[in-house]
Amino acid sequence: MAHTVTLTETHLHTLDLTPAVEVIEPLLAAGKALEEDVNLRFVVKIDRDPTDPRELSELPEVRLWFIRLDSRYPWLPLLLDWEAGELGRYAAMLVPHQFSPTEGIRYNPEALEIFMMQKIFAIAAWLKSQGIGRYTRLKFMTQMLGYDIDDGLFDLLK
Repeated sequence: MAHTVTLTETHLHTLDLTPAVEVIEPLLAAGKALEEDVNLRFVVKIDRDPTDPRELSELPEVRLWFIRLDSRYPWLPLLLDWEAGELGRYAAMLVPHQFSPTEGIRYNPEALEIFMMQKIFAIAAWLKSQGIGRYTRLKFMTQMLGYDIDDGLFDLLK
């Protein structure tokens, strides 16, 4: 089931996480956060100059809001609607990148590697705290962003 977090300029300018908290916390309370059909999506509704060529991930107020969200829920990538491209967009909010109309998002390789390792460690610890010892979805997440992590790393984290 798709869950949508809608952000307005007010949320972004005040770093107000309420729209996300109101969607995520009930999922956590009901024990449904890890169900594969959660599929969290973000909609950013802001007024923009139509001549502004920047992507949302290039707007400082949008990036800062997502950095704050990621600090609160470092395991959030597991809940995103990957098939709708939310994982790539979320990563773009947190990882330096270039955008090309022909090639799409091209992440800074070193920054993406650091992001991925931080996510692996944070998400593995969160899964363990939830009583989940399988890292299948986490491994699939890394593959979605172009990394094939050896199972030996996951064995170290158990």
